[in-house]
Amino acid sequence: MSETTNPLGAFLRARRELVSPQQVDIPDGGVRRTPGLRREEVAMLAGISADYYLRLERGRDRNPSVQVLESIARVLQLDDEHLAHLLTLGADVPRPRRRRRRPETVPPGALTLLASLTQPAFIEGRYLDVLASNRLARALSPDLAVGRNQLRDLFLDPTEQAHYPDWEDMAECYVAAFRQAVGTDIDDPRLIELTGELTLASPLFRRLWARHEVRGQRETLIRFTHPQVGELTLQRERLGIDGADGLGLIVYFPAAGSRDADTLALLAAADLPAAGREQDTRR
Repeated sequence: MSETTNPLGAFLRARRELVSPQQVDIPDGGVRRTPGLRREEVAMLAGISADYYLRLERGRDRNPSVQVLESIARVLQLDDEHLAHLLTLGADVPRPRRRRRRPETVPPGALTLLASLTQPAFIEGRYLDVLASNRLARALSPDLAVGRNQLRDLFLDPTEQAHYPDWEDMAECYVAAFRQAVGTDIDDPRLIELTGELTLASPLFRRLWARHEVRGQRETLIRFTHPQVGELTLQRERLGIDGADGLGLIVYFPAAGSRDADTLALLAAADLPAAGREQDTRR
């Protein structure tokens, strides 16, 4: 059964394949047809029947108890974020009738704040679209212009990949954060369109998406390679926007007094093309 009709089963299968027998102290008895644990091994370690676990993976039982899911999570060595995601997938909550999703709109106050920031900053939507950005963000990376999608650029644009020496590590973080953001809303048309395009075009995205990693965006360091000022490392911080579900303000900033602060100041003072001086704040 597909992920669209059985997200719980797809998650369990993906995470089971990431746990080796050695990690749970099971002797590895010869060649295995698939990576990771066998279904019956997960069932045994979780204290449930193999038949019941098989029904969970195949979508025949979609309302397991919290205790069962917590036992399976222990076997699969899930952290708190993955456990929370698993409990959401296993909850017997009727889905509301799908409504046409409204365009994402940045609140005026957030746009005013963005315009006042002296650090590179932009506002991203639920699907990692760039909804608004300031001049310095676009100077740092042209792909932070309004209308761009960070996932598409990171996986499909070699020029964008060249901006980030650690782009594959970034890609892993972006996919995990994106999966957490969409949660159980896997039949969303935009989600299906975007992940379908990336799955067909990028083997790396296909592999990462299949892992079912779930991880929120955290404060982290990002390395940039800029054609004008060279390499610099900036802190990346994401702030939620009140009254705008799924939207976030992303700010890049250097350590105070660092070489990176001097490099960013040099970039800010550079004579950029006229298009770079324009304030992009709306779609």
